[in-house]
Amino acid sequence: MSERLRVGILGATGMVGQRFIALLENHPWFEVVTVAASPRSAGKTYEEAVGGRWKMDTPMPEAVKNLVVMNVNEVEKVSSSVDFVFSAVDMSKDEIKAIEEAYAKTETPVVSNNSAHRWTPDVPMIIPEVNPDHVEVIQYQKERLGTKKGFVAVKPNCSIQSYTPALDALKEFGPKLVVATTYQAISGAGKTFKDWPEMVENVIPYIGGEEEKSEQEPLKIWGHIEDGKIVKAEGPVITTQCIRVPVLNGHTAAVFVNFEKKPTKEQIIECWRNYSGLPQELGLPSAPKNFIQYLEEDNRPQVKLDVDYENGFGVSLGRLREDSVFDYKFVGLSHNTVRGAAGGAVLYAELLKAKGFIEKK
Repeated sequence: MSERLRVGILGATGMVGQRFIALLENHPWFEVVTVAASPRSAGKTYEEAVGGRWKMDTPMPEAVKNLVVMNVNEVEKVSSSVDFVFSAVDMSKDEIKAIEEAYAKTETPVVSNNSAHRWTPDVPMIIPEVNPDHVEVIQYQKERLGTKKGFVAVKPNCSIQSYTPALDALKEFGPKLVVATTYQAISGAGKTFKDWPEMVENVIPYIGGEEEKSEQEPLKIWGHIEDGKIVKAEGPVITTQCIRVPVLNGHTAAVFVNFEKKPTKEQIIECWRNYSGLPQELGLPSAPKNFIQYLEEDNRPQVKLDVDYENGFGVSLGRLREDSVFDYKFVGLSHNTVRGAAGGAVLYAELLKAKGFIEKK
């Protein structure tokens, strides 16, 4: 009998679901035993259900090909086969909220890639290196849900990963005003160039809902727990523009920042290079050894050269320089479907296991 925890993936046939499958192949702690998707996929093998829509650049793992896809709406049936689930379902926000809480109420922890519960006050939204202490709010959520083990935990939006850790590393200097423009890959929309030919040689200056998420979610991450809820931080003030660009994987951010106490360039780079958190202390399986790298070359970071830094779990920064209007400006890059989506959720689940929130049923 495997000592690994039994994992279910809700929304397993979609792009993020596929990324979960790829990342969890040979994982030392977790084993995918159940895949669930919409009723139209239910009853087929995973290989049949995905068909020609496998979008990863590694082959579909043999271990999942013959798993029979379950109906994601059969909550009790799916829950009975697993210790916890990753959620990447494609539904309306209200449907996602309802189904994730339904799974939690079967005493099945839910680690979600969806945005539906990000602003539920007792649901922790965590970048594991930045705000791992927010797991403490789970006890209050369990009281609300009437559960002993079941809860919902969410990871934040992919767009903020390329600048939020960089700013968190500099919090001693008091970032107070941030302007960020993100240049976001098409995989963030669950697409490849084959699915979305109109993105070839194109730029679209709008991604629905993305700017609000990019401006507000860091404030919840930097918030604090009070009366059983996460109260968001009052600052810094963040304003963003989010642009879709013809890149498959990798979100780039051009960032301008003012500080309460302006650091030197050398201080900033030192803070970035030394930045680490609880995942590194605990030696979690997916934790990048060096979370942030700073690249000295003027033409870095680049998507083609740097997106897979630390297997896609690290953040690459470059072009730090003083600005004529702001104190400093820099460029950040993160892998949007690894650190920004499925990978961030896997690392988060590792943190929850290490802290005793996820265990064998």
